[in-house]
Amino acid sequence: MVQAHAPARLIEGGLPTEALLAQVIVSTYSEHLPLYRPAQVFARHGVAVDRSTLADWVGRAAHHLAPVVARMAELLKGSAKLFTDETVAPVLMRDDRPWGGNDPPGVVFAIR
Repeated sequence: MVQAHAPARLIEGGLPTEALLAQVIVSTYSEHLPLYRPAQVFARHGVAVDRSTLADWVGRAAHHLAPVVARMAELLKGSAKLFTDETVAPVLMRDDRPWGGNDPPGVVFAIR
């Protein structure tokens, strides 16, 4: 008997499928749910997933998505028209001037 190889996963040797990772990421970033909430949902269904595990999954997925995000940003920056969302969000701006730097203040928003 020969057993077929398991299908490749985004997280090598891991159990979460791409669909599960997408669900966790969308609930976190689109629905603004902290990771303990999906962990509670999974627990209600009898699946114990620690939020540190969920955080690891999100981090690994972000690593794989980084080139896609970089390419999207590159294309957007080269566009003839660029729209922005002026929603107020508290951020720490980089400002080198107090330490003698010449770079102007700036901020970049990205999904982590």
